[in-house]
Amino acid sequence: MDILILEDEIPAQLQIRRLIDKHYPDFKVLAVLDSVTKAAEWLKNNSVELIFMDVELSDGVCFELFSIVKVEAGVIITTAYENYALKAFRVNSIDYLLKPIDSESFVNAVEKFKKNRTNSPFNKETITKLVNSSKVYKQRFTVKVGNHIIVIDINDIAYIYSENKSTYFVTRDKRKFLSDLSLETLEDQLNPSLFFKLSRSCIASVFSIESISKHFNSRLKIKLTPNLVEDILVSRAKVPSFLNWLEGIESE
Repeated sequence: MDILILEDEIPAQLQIRRLIDKHYPDFKVLAVLDSVTKAAEWLKNNSVELIFMDVELSDGVCFELFSIVKVEAGVIITTAYENYALKAFRVNSIDYLLKPIDSESFVNAVEKFKKNRTNSPFNKETITKLVNSSKVYKQRFTVKVGNHIIVIDINDIAYIYSENKSTYFVTRDKRKFLSDLSLETLEDQLNPSLFFKLSRSCIASVFSIESISKHFNSRLKIKLTPNLVEDILVSRAKVPSFLNWLEGIESE
């Protein structure tokens, strides 16, 4: 079986090679690449049956590869992070290996691929789900205050709101910072499990919600901490997804 290793960490590259040599000496590693760009160029002129693919490569997230070139090989994901994104791999019958990779897990993943190799999971819908669920969100933001640059950790943000065409970060210790980015841009950079767009002008952290009360026309009134003078109302249409978000239930 012809193999491609797509991995930007040399120790991980060597480990996969050793496991292949030990358990599947008849497998042939045709290439070891460290970036999406290199893999895309290589796959335009070469083919393999199986790719061991790290999630975070030297130039981006591995799933970007599927939007550049047609991938007909099977894929076994390798990653150091067991997070919510891996749920998508399970659902779509794509196996994954957590680093450091142990022999038993390695063999199980390869055998699973060999058994199911005729049922390729790589359709457009699957790839879209994988790209979205593997998205990397901001951990910090920078803002300018006079001649200084301030770093705001994501865990310190209570909420973000817009007012008079300006956007502001409000931290849990009641500091307020002007942002150069729009609310829409920031929304795309925030982890949706932690932040929710309550209204057209406010995105709040789950930790900033002090109280929730029923309001006219099946809406919800939200009180934030630190207090925001403006009333925050969640529309009737958004109430179900908001309540699911509070309980940590992922939307489809």
